[in-house]
Amino acid sequence: MRRGIPSEFGARLGWLWLTVALAMVGCSPETPSQPPAPTPVVDLIALQKRAEAGEASAQAQLAKCLAEGRGTATDYPQAVKWYKAAVAQGSAEAKAGLGELYEAGQGVPKDLAEAARLYREAADQGSVAGQYNLAILYEQGRHFRTDQAAASKWYRLAAEGGDPIAQYDLGQRYDLGIGVPVDRVEALFWLEVAKANGQTDSIARAKLVESKLSRAEISAARERAKAFKPRPASH
Repeated sequence: MRRGIPSEFGARLGWLWLTVALAMVGCSPETPSQPPAPTPVVDLIALQKRAEAGEASAQAQLAKCLAEGRGTATDYPQAVKWYKAAVAQGSAEAKAGLGELYEAGQGVPKDLAEAARLYREAADQGSVAGQYNLAILYEQGRHFRTDQAAASKWYRLAAEGGDPIAQYDLGQRYDLGIGVPVDRVEALFWLEVAKANGQTDSIARAKLVESKLSRAEISAARERAKAFKPRPASH
């Protein structure tokens, strides 16, 4: 399991997978400290037919289900097959998912360089998963030289894309001045956004940040958070 902000905040984060569209086939992402979403029945037969017909989004969704064992037995080689089919059509989310398999050595030989390459391509195309995973590599100095400014850049993009764990991590970074200048109004803004998206670790962290701010600053951060809209998802 990989982790963002180190030290006393503990190891809470897992990998980020594909985005909102996957919920339609029972493959919605689950993250620590958030209640899991209800899992619909997966119509794998219909999904596979769409994948075999060449639909990139269906190929990526099928690969995710196979990689996670959602609605079927876990089958990493088949997950790799379908991710690669979607990657061949340029799918950003498939690149992020395939990168995670290369990083873990599941269904393919472990290859961090290939994982990083896929994350970067996915991130450049706007994939939240790619951006988040790339941030972790920069933060931890894995494949890349440790670069907290670069990590914060990619965390911010993932946060702007709507990922609550990235929003929480970014809030901590602004509170602590990791890769960004200390800005506790900005920290509270991102923690409030994360909290609204169900990231429960943000509740206590937001209270701590509030203790360092004036009422006017708290109000300003909360008003911004209420108005926050994530950017549209990539595919």
